[in-house]
Amino acid sequence: MDDGREQWLASCFVELADTLVAEFDVVEFLTMLVARCAVLLDGSEVGLAVANREGELRVLASSSERMRILELVEVQNDEGPCRDCYRCGEQIINQRVDSVEHLWPRMVPMAREAGFAMLHAIPMRLRGQTIGAINIFDARSREMSAHDASMTQAFADVATIGILQERATRDQAVLTSQLGKALDTRVVIEQAKGVLAERLQVDMDESFTLLRRYARTNSRRLSEVARALTDGDLPVSALQRTRVTT
Repeated sequence: MDDGREQWLASCFVELADTLVAEFDVVEFLTMLVARCAVLLDGSEVGLAVANREGELRVLASSSERMRILELVEVQNDEGPCRDCYRCGEQIINQRVDSVEHLWPRMVPMAREAGFAMLHAIPMRLRGQTIGAINIFDARSREMSAHDASMTQAFADVATIGILQERATRDQAVLTSQLGKALDTRVVIEQAKGVLAERLQVDMDESFTLLRRYARTNSRRLSEVARALTDGDLPVSALQRTRVTT
């Protein structure tokens, strides 16, 4: 590994650690984590799902719109690398789309149609407890190296520690409420993305980029910006000004 990549990884772990302090926001934290994983894996698309109290996976963050849709397909059909990884608590890597349709007959054809060629999943676990999984889908037929799998596992471990640390401070009722709020926040963010996509005639990925850029520029939470937009308290024009044109 070159010095530049080592420095980037070190800065990522510092950034993740800083996010775990006061006013911890689960959705913002996980959104940042999948974005960093996507960069780490050189353009792969990343999604993350966490189990609720009943053990059912729920999608909480995705690095792209097509990744989000495929993760929802996995959850709704109860099949796919993310589901299997969560259940066995082990890495599932280097699964070629053309070779695994017999394992996941409903999900794989949609992954192929979306343009993906390679599938991976990394467990979110601490000791004997697995709370979810990170999906990594790649449009290229390239295998994930052992080093990249190890680094991605380290990212997943940090996320797991962060979530469990937050949960440890609350009783079960509040835990359920927190996950429910996180899921509600995802709904609001998706609604805000839809508003921007329709008003600005952009795709859902660019809509999400505009939301995050505005939130960061104005030191506001992503969920707060999304809610303000859907409630009509924040004009679309304010986010339009953050667009980067070429």
